[in-house]
Amino acid sequence: MNQHGAAPPPTYALARFGQIVELGHAAPLRLDSGVEFGPFPIAYRTFGTLNAERSNAILVCHALTLDQHVIGTHPVTGNPGWWDAVVGPGKPLDTDRFFVICPNVLGGCMGSAGPNQIDPNTGEVYAAAFPVVTISDMVRAQVMLLEHLGIPDLFCVIGGSMGGMQVLQWAASYPDRVFAAIPIAAAARHSAQNIAFHEVGRQAIMADPDWRNGEYLRHGVIPRQGLAVARMMAHITYLSETALAQKFGRNLQDRLRLSFGFDADFQVESYLRHQGASFVERFDANSYLYITRAMDYFDLAADAGGELWRAFVGTRSRFCVISFDSDWLFPTAESRTIVHALNAVAANVSFVEIETDAGHDAFLLNVPEFHAALRGFLRGAAEHRGLAAG
Repeated sequence: MNQHGAAPPPTYALARFGQIVELGHAAPLRLDSGVEFGPFPIAYRTFGTLNAERSNAILVCHALTLDQHVIGTHPVTGNPGWWDAVVGPGKPLDTDRFFVICPNVLGGCMGSAGPNQIDPNTGEVYAAAFPVVTISDMVRAQVMLLEHLGIPDLFCVIGGSMGGMQVLQWAASYPDRVFAAIPIAAAARHSAQNIAFHEVGRQAIMADPDWRNGEYLRHGVIPRQGLAVARMMAHITYLSETALAQKFGRNLQDRLRLSFGFDADFQVESYLRHQGASFVERFDANSYLYITRAMDYFDLAADAGGELWRAFVGTRSRFCVISFDSDWLFPTAESRTIVHALNAVAANVSFVEIETDAGHDAFLLNVPEFHAALRGFLRGAAEHRGLAAG
């Protein structure tokens, strides 16, 4: 029985999505927009074993264009999971010690309720009729998932970029359910510059004739060009100028001289075109619109009366805030703002800035100093939690 005294909703597995559970049968999820939403599916994957005390659960919150396939072979792309370097036996998020859960966010396109799913009220794809969601809505859906799994609180919640926003929302909204929080390469609100980048991407999608006012799936088409351009533009922001120079410079692509045309003369052009084309095969255009909007709306201080420190009053969670010195999308100054707010309420907070040329995407790469910071913080937090050594 669940907290409402009803039988728990069924969970089922699909190879493409992992496990899926329908939530909101007993009570719908009230979105920030005022919409009463439910029932709705959430897709997720788990790794490791939940201990008898249910005290070793780590929630991994994914970034904008990622999903629940943290490790293993991705069922769509065939590529390794996006955090294979961090999650697994003997790795910083040691699945011999911790029970790791990663859900696909509300509004996503890998099995959770989103614009590419069927609206049960109409039997048609939601498309642009899907309600606008926020980071807070995503977190409340995750709370419902944990209640379904019978997990009262989390040992740790961790994530980078948009995942870091979810971590901060968890810590602010559910401090009694979070023992440790690790926001990585994140911010307490989306900056004007980042909103601007997102708007360019959205306009590229909506300007594609195949977008069809969001109804493209009903017409059997996809706004490929618009979505690819949105991805190309965004991908530039995930890298640093140094990383681009080191990887590509001004090297030509499969040619000895300039073409004096508009083919991909340079390797960096070819790389971005590949990124755009491959993204179209695994991501839904409308989901991109909705999730970027959720990031734009995120402003933890605004939700706390305009003062960020108020969002963390009374917190007992242990924090480890991590930034990368070459990240200009979510620069270290944003992480320091979070740390200062936590210091203002005497929170238990550690802060580390990792030196790397990799830019914003450094949290997805094999950066030894980053992994060492994760391992050290989690080891100490586990000792304070009373978790047996792995």
